[in-house]
Amino acid sequence: MPQTEQQRAYQKNYRQKNQQKREEYGKKWRQENQEHIKEYDKEWRQENQEYKKEYNKKWRQENQEHIKEYKKTDNGKKSNRINNWKQLGIINDDFDTVYDIYINTHTCDYCNTQLNDGDGNNKRCLDHDHDTGEIRGILCNKCNLKDVLNQERSNQERSNQ
Repeated sequence: MPQTEQQRAYQKNYRQKNQQKREEYGKKWRQENQEHIKEYDKEWRQENQEYKKEYNKKWRQENQEHIKEYKKTDNGKKSNRINNWKQLGIINDDFDTVYDIYINTHTCDYCNTQLNDGDGNNKRCLDHDHDTGEIRGILCNKCNLKDVLNQERSNQERSNQ
């Protein structure tokens, strides 16, 4: 049965008067039902993978300029860097802290060379064990390519035998 104009006006007025109360109720409900929400979201993503893939593809196409601008911001750079680390197999529980340490490290942990954000031998690199994903240190590109921390560990293991 369709609503009358009077009913719609009453409901709109009620929502406006009780907005804070409704927000508090919603927040409390979400806190109490976190596991249920998490499970529901997981099921929805599994059932709608194709839809989500197409939606994201369309969104990226329509928002290319926005994405380019976002990647230039501090948050965009951070997000991009952390995603790259994850794709490289680096494992950590707190990437925010790792990123803060990474960004605030100005000298190579091995040779003490001044690091920069650009390209070249002095480029800042997060060195990690390719087998375990464990972070070993922050190195300049030159030391990272030589894999000096892995060689140093191997030498220590040989000398301990």
